[in-house]
This record gives sequence, structure tokens and C-alpha cells, in this order.
Amino acid sequence: MQIAKVEIRYDDEGKTYTFSPNGLDLKLNDAVVVDTVRGSELGYVSSEITYIDENELKDKLKNVLRLATEKDIAQKKENLEKQKEIKAKTEFLADKLKLDMKIVSAELNLERSKVIINFTSDDRVDFRELVKELANCFKIRIELRQIGSRNETQLLGGIGPCGRQVCCNLFLKDFEHSTIKMAKNQGLSLNPANISGLCGRLMCCLSYENDGYVELLKQMPKVNSIVETPDGKGQVVYNNLLKKKVQVKFVKGDTTELKEYEVGQIKFEKNDK
Repeated sequence: MQIAKVEIRYDDEGKTYTFSPNGLDLKLNDAVVVDTVRGSELGYVSSEITYIDENELKDKLKNVLRLATEKDIAQKKENLEKQKEIKAKTEFLADKLKLDMKIVSAELNLERSKVIINFTSDDRVDFRELVKELANCFKIRIELRQIGSRNETQLLGGIGPCGRQVCCNLFLKDFEHSTIKMAKNQGLSLNPANISGLCGRLMCCLSYENDGYVELLKQMPKVNSIVETPDGKGQVVYNNLLKKKVQVKFVKGDTTELKEYEVGQIKFEKNDK
């Protein structure tokens, strides 16, 4: 069965989330109130209504509840200021209670019935007393959530080594699985500073082109292998995957010579792994 879906964003920029339009006639950039796991939220329509087979969905879509009113939009602006106040108060109380934690953000739902406070810490934190004091102060439901370095970067954003906004904050809904092998496949330096993101973990983007590099590697000889060239047998020292060129070393007595060939010019055992 085909069901309707629409993409909603919470900010002017950033990732989108899929919702059911719930029978509403929605247009691009309409301000709407949506149902989320933490309560209602204000968002903006970022796509036309499209249709998808119900079997392709992992989970049932939550609904767009209604078009937002001027009151909703004003409430959201007030909430953004209130979040700063809650974050500052939490930092003060955490310091007062001598809790080893870094407060990353405070997130209020639209109706201010709940606030999620994200924090990082190297150890488990007993924050029960902190929750009591915050609840007494703000009279709303408090939820403290310990997150990792990747989640912190996702929330705060920043500029990655490529000079662009980090992917996790801009559009990724789930973290990409990256490995050292992917960096090796792409011929990148394995210096952690060169292949790590702002979070200190392997960059998510390592996975984006990995399948392509894996296919290119199958067409190239292995580094250090012996190949047959128009100038005789030599040892592979470097593969330029994108240009499909191979650098080969020839040793003659006390001299060493390097030559570059198109991959089609040499003979070698294919690498199918």
C-alpha cells in the first residue's frame, strides 16, 4: 500500500526527517507542528508530498499535527532563549554539586512540558540530586542524557577538515560506519589527525566513496607485487587509482628507475578481493 510522506526540517539548515502529512495540504516552507518522541516540535516543510510503499518503511511515520500559528512560532523563539537559561543553570548546579560532566545542550519541546539536557562525561554520573534541583527550579520534566563525542559534534556542528559543515550536523540521520581499511583503500595517510573528524573518531565521509575505490582496487595490481611491463618485469610501488596509472620500480645493479604506466599496459594477477 502506498502512503504519503513529507520531509520536515527543524532549522533553517540541516537534516530533514520524514513524517506523515496526516491529510494536510502542505506546501514548501510551511511552518508546522509535528509529533515527536519528546513531544510536539515546530518544523518547516522541506519537500513536496510524495508516496512510498509501506513495506519500505522501517518504522511507522509520526504525524504532522497541524499548521503552526504565530503563537507557535513566537513560543519557539522564546524556547530558544529559555534553553540558554536552562543550560547555564545546569552548568552552575553541576559545578555546585561537584559533578564531573560537560553540559552540551538543553532542548525544550514546543509546549515546554519536557527538557532534554545532553551532557558528556568520561564516567557514569549520579545526577539524581541535579535533576531534583532543576525540577524545583523550572517546574518541568527533566531528562538528562549522557552522550558520546560523535553525538556532541552532531548537536553542536562545526567546520570539518574539508572546509564544510560537518555531515552529521548537516544531513546525516545515522552515523556512517567507517573503518581504517576504508582509509587504506583510498590511499590516505593513516595519521589520526588526517582521517579523524571533530569528534576524534574516523570521519563518516570515508564510507561515501569506498565502494568505488574497492572496485578500482580490483582493476589494479597490488603494491609490492611483480608485474610485466613493456620494459620488462618490475615491482609496483604506487597505484594512482583515479587516473588508473601504476608506478613501477626497476632495479638494475646499483641503480633504481621508476616508470609510470597505464594499467592497460601491464600484465598482472587480478586482485578479486
